Amino acid sequence: MPLTISAHTDGFATAPQIALEDMPAIAAHGFSTVMNNRPDGEGGPDQPSSEAMAQAAQAAGLEYHYLPVISGQITPEQVASFAAILAAAKGPVLAFCRSGARSTNIWRMGQ
Repeated sequence: MPLTISAHTDGFATAPQIALEDMPAIAAHGFSTVMNNRPDGEGGPDQPSSEAMAQAAQAAGLEYHYLPVISGQITPEQVASFAAILAAAKGPVLAFCRSGARSTNIWRMGQ
């Protein structure tokens, strides 16, 4: 499946579920950080675990953050954590979840 990225600002974009093998392409697109907003196991056994995603991101030279959120149940603490990760990032951030909507929503809530 091709990598689909939706740019929201020069420093922030979202994507639907990414694959382990997408990490080098994400780095090549200029991102410095990947943020996983999808809880482990949500998509069943075919969804890569956060631990596997972290290893693939680090192998591609990317910083990785795991901030799982449940659609429709985003908390103020999660919004604050999301904003803190964005503020501390040394370059563009790509956040992902199942469709990209949750990552977009939590970002908008922090604006």
